[in-house]
Amino acid sequence: MSLEQFDIQKRNYRYVLIDGAGVSIANVAAPFLPVLLTRLGATNFQVGLLTSMPGVTGLILAIVVGRFLQSRNDIVPWYSLSRLMVIACYTLTGVVAFTISGQYAVAAILAIWGFATLPMTGLAVAFSVVMNAVAGPEGRYALLSRRWAVFGLTGVIVTFFITRVIDLVEFPVNYGLMFMGLSLGGLLSYYFSRKIQIPPLSTGTLQTPPVLASSSTAVGAPRSYFSLIRSERAFQSFAIKKFVYTSAIALSQPILPLFFVREVNATDSQIGTINMAMTLVMLAGYFLWPWTSRKYGGRIVLLATTLGMAFYPALTAATPQVNLIILYAGIAGLFQAGLDLVFFDELMKTVPPEYSATFVSFSQSLQYFSAIIAPTVGTWLADSIGLGGALWVSAGLRVVGFILFLIPDRRK
Repeated sequence: MSLEQFDIQKRNYRYVLIDGAGVSIANVAAPFLPVLLTRLGATNFQVGLLTSMPGVTGLILAIVVGRFLQSRNDIVPWYSLSRLMVIACYTLTGVVAFTISGQYAVAAILAIWGFATLPMTGLAVAFSVVMNAVAGPEGRYALLSRRWAVFGLTGVIVTFFITRVIDLVEFPVNYGLMFMGLSLGGLLSYYFSRKIQIPPLSTGTLQTPPVLASSSTAVGAPRSYFSLIRSERAFQSFAIKKFVYTSAIALSQPILPLFFVREVNATDSQIGTINMAMTLVMLAGYFLWPWTSRKYGGRIVLLATTLGMAFYPALTAATPQVNLIILYAGIAGLFQAGLDLVFFDELMKTVPPEYSATFVSFSQSLQYFSAIIAPTVGTWLADSIGLGGALWVSAGLRVVGFILFLIPDRRK
C-alpha cells in the first residue's frame, strides 16, 4: 500500500466513524416510532406495516438497485444521499406530530415511511459495498466494531438525555421536538460520508466493476443473474440460513413495543431505558467479539450470538417486568453486537468482490422478503395467541436458525 493510499484509508476510517455518530443521533428516535404510532391509536396491523413496508419496496427494487449500483464508478454519493433522505423522514415525522392528531397522524406517518423505503433500499445495498471497500477483507471486524462502538456510545449519551426529558413535556409535543431535533444528525452524517474515497484498487479489485452479461431476450438477463448466484454455493447456503434467522427477529420487531406499552405498561422513559441498556452493553460487545473471532474463529461467534439472541423474546414474555426486561435487553445487547459483526463478515466472505453490489442486493432481497412476511405473521399471532405468545414463537424460530448454523455446511 502506497503512502497516498494509506492516507486515504486513514481519512476514510475517520469519516466512517463520524458518519456513524451522526446516524446514531438520528436513530435514537427509531425505537420511539412504533411507540408513537401506538400512542396515537394505531392498530397492531398498522404498527406491523412500519416494519413490513421496507420489505415490500426492497423486495421489488433491491435487485434492480444492485444492478444499477454495480455499474456505478463511485457508489459513495448514492450512499450519502440515500442516508440523508431516510433521516429527513424523521424531521417530517416530527412535523406531523406537531400538526396532526389521531388516525390522520397515523396515516401521514405511514405515508412518510412508505416513501422512506425507496432510499432505504439503495442505502441497504450501498452500505455493505462501501464499508467492505473501506475496510478490505481483513479489516471488517476492526472497522465495523469501531463504527458501531461510536454509534452505540453516541446513542447511549443521546438516549440518556432523551429519557430524562421526554416525560417532562406533554404528548405529542415531546415526540415532535424529539424527532425534529435528532434528525439534525443526518446533516453530520451527510457532510462526512460524502468525503469517503474508495481508491481505484480498493481491496485488490478495480473500483469500476464488471457489468453483468446482457441479453437480447426478456428471460436472458434474469437467467444470467440467477446463474451467477447459483454458482456461489457458499453464498446460497449462508443467505438462506440468515434469512431464517432474520425472519425470527423481524417477527418480534412490531411485537416488542406493543408488549412494552400494553402488557408491561412501561412509560416512555422506561422504554428509552430498555433501549439504552441494550445499546450500552453492545459497546462492550463490539470489543469482545472481534477478540473472540481472532482467538476462536468466526464460527464460534456465529453460534454463540445466534443462540444467545434466542433468549431475549422468551425471557421478556415469561417475566413482563420492567426491571427484568432492562436486564434482558442488556444481555441481548451483548449478543446483538456480535450478530451485527459476524453476519456482515460471514456474508462478505462468500461474495465475489467484483460482484459485491449484485450479491449483496440478492441477500438484501431475501431479508426484505422476511421483512414483509414476518412482521405480518407476528401481528397475526399477537391477535391470535397474544403478544407474549408471539414472542415465544420468535424465540423458537431463532433456535431453529441456530440449529441450521450449527449443522456443518458440506456444500463448498
